Amino acid sequence: MKKILLGLGLSATLFISANAQSISSLFQMLNTNEKIFVVEREKSSLAVIENGITRNHIVGMHNMNHGVVKFEGDDAYVISRDGYVIKFDPRTEKKIKEIKTSDSAIGFTISKNFLAVANYAKKSVDILDRDLNPLQSFETGSKNVGIKVYKNYLIFSQMDNDKITVLKDLNFGKAKPNFVIYKEFKDVGIMPFDAMIKNNNFIVGFFKSDFFGVLDLDTMKYKKIKILLEDKKPVLKVPHFGFWSISDSEVFIPAVGNNKVLVYTSDFKFIKTIETEGLPVFTALSPDKKYLAVTFSGKKFPVIQIIDTKTFKIIKRFEFKGKVLHLRWSNTRPNLYISVNDANKVVVINTKEWFVSREMFNINKPSGIFIYEQKKKRLK
Repeated sequence: MKKILLGLGLSATLFISANAQSISSLFQMLNTNEKIFVVEREKSSLAVIENGITRNHIVGMHNMNHGVVKFEGDDAYVISRDGYVIKFDPRTEKKIKEIKTSDSAIGFTISKNFLAVANYAKKSVDILDRDLNPLQSFETGSKNVGIKVYKNYLIFSQMDNDKITVLKDLNFGKAKPNFVIYKEFKDVGIMPFDAMIKNNNFIVGFFKSDFFGVLDLDTMKYKKIKILLEDKKPVLKVPHFGFWSISDSEVFIPAVGNNKVLVYTSDFKFIKTIETEGLPVFTALSPDKKYLAVTFSGKKFPVIQIIDTKTFKIIKRFEFKGKVLHLRWSNTRPNLYISVNDANKVVVINTKEWFVSREMFNINKPSGIFIYEQKKKRLK
């Protein structure tokens, strides 16, 4: 290799060095098979897209009005709105097993040796093994939400009891978990809903409190933080953290009831307000953190805007013939996938030159988009 570089000369060597990242990205793309699973909201099914073509539908997924797909290694799991947890093989696209944990559930999390479901109707948190065999159940007397894993802890919120519960795995690192109640925090805020993990912090939002809560999982200390605008007025209601986007230095938050995306530092000091075309619902940060895609509700449902995260300027706008319910950036390709619900299609935007490069049809009322990245086998 050294002799080849010497023969190419200094300029070629500099070119190769300067483009090392692009070459690495190219190899990643060539070695990864990107398979897209799209929730078909009204058909109890998942559409399967590969190489730009809708080529299969996995049926029998129950109520998919709030269907969520998660991957762990080569296993895939779905939780349906009516409380079914389904394991399927993302390579063969075959259902393996299902279990009904409740009449209503929307939240679950996966770890190396277990899966945990936060139930609504049953008012419990259920621990299953990775093959969906029941292991433990914790009765709470509340709808349970925002379930997350951190080290040997399982954390969730009790919506009806205004409480955060921390379970501790006494068998951490072993094949079968054994959880016990470790800590509970009362009166954390009114109607906790969504939550997220950022470093060692469990961050929870509320429907009826003008702050969000932060639980330090290393010290087990809890505090309440108000998000303030320029005029020091609080931003009311921060239930959905799935709509936030967090980079290393900034947090982007859709303002509730305002045509704005709010920008804060990572410790929630106000930076800037970005004026948007409509009422923002979802902000999605690109893998390289250079761009933010924003979706809207109401009259601007068919629109998305692209924001440059360095200048905080809107650089592109796209409008479709139908409501945009979800979008997802590719980790391996210069693509942004958009589910256009009314038009029964997923649109692909080229994120290098910002144009619609493809439309994929034969998808019934698409909503959530989930990408499975399968490493290609090397030829011997």
